[in-house]
Amino acid sequence: MTLDLDWLVAIDVHTHAEVADDGSTSLPDDLMAASAAYFKTGDGRAPTLDALASFYREQRMAAVVFTVDSEHETGQPPVPNDDVARAAQRHPDVLIPFASVDPRRGPAGVAEAHRLVTDMGVRGFKFHPTVQGFSPGDPMAYPLYEAISALGVPALFHTGQTGIGAGMPGGRGLRLKHSDPMLLDDVAADFPDLTIVMAHPSFPWQEEALAVATHKANVFIDLSGWSPKYFPPILVQYVNTLLKHKVLFGSDYPLITPERWIRDFDALPLKEGVRELVLKENAVRVLGLGR
Repeated sequence: MTLDLDWLVAIDVHTHAEVADDGSTSLPDDLMAASAAYFKTGDGRAPTLDALASFYREQRMAAVVFTVDSEHETGQPPVPNDDVARAAQRHPDVLIPFASVDPRRGPAGVAEAHRLVTDMGVRGFKFHPTVQGFSPGDPMAYPLYEAISALGVPALFHTGQTGIGAGMPGGRGLRLKHSDPMLLDDVAADFPDLTIVMAHPSFPWQEEALAVATHKANVFIDLSGWSPKYFPPILVQYVNTLLKHKVLFGSDYPLITPERWIRDFDALPLKEGVRELVLKENAVRVLGLGR
């Protein structure tokens, strides 16, 4: 069984793999607790990959799912990329696997990116510059971007504020400046064939994100991590007009459920046809699911 685009009502381009096959979690306990407190998720913070697949199947949705290779900053080994890829092989009707590779891994990371796409069926890569501790425009990362571009899959970058480390002393040393969306303008210019998705309404840099996505044809925005009822008016305006073909539904599950996100999205003053573009059609094109 594979993705049935006619059966799916939506494609959620932003969900988290937080429990490995061996039961380990994606973040140290203190960061996991701080994030859960920030998002008020209680004990529902970390479903297994199989549970995530079952949940999305019940919703008739597909989910892009990924881990974050942040061991350099957090000291915690990530959920293995291979666990995510194997879960997608078990659940190809609902899971779309992305991987995460720390750019510091150099040539080994480039080789790993090739292996994950060609051997494991990975469909894209996730970066979280704040939690991984690097600036997106650092030349260190360019060989990895070049490889991802050549492989023809997208790169998804966290932008803006993050709940990880929020409220902890010094934010546990994590630096928000690395997730300024303007830092991706150089990346988009230097890699015009690389599809870049900026994740989240990019507080406090929302207008910068809209500017980059409007100016660079290869840059898109996913709307995850916020309930749409909190979207600033300028974001809603761009979703309805200039960027209606460049914004994607994402929930940030398990931090926000797709049901809540869509319920609040449907309450926005959306123009005719925009809902269908955001919930599914734009993702089909950006992820190359129609080919």
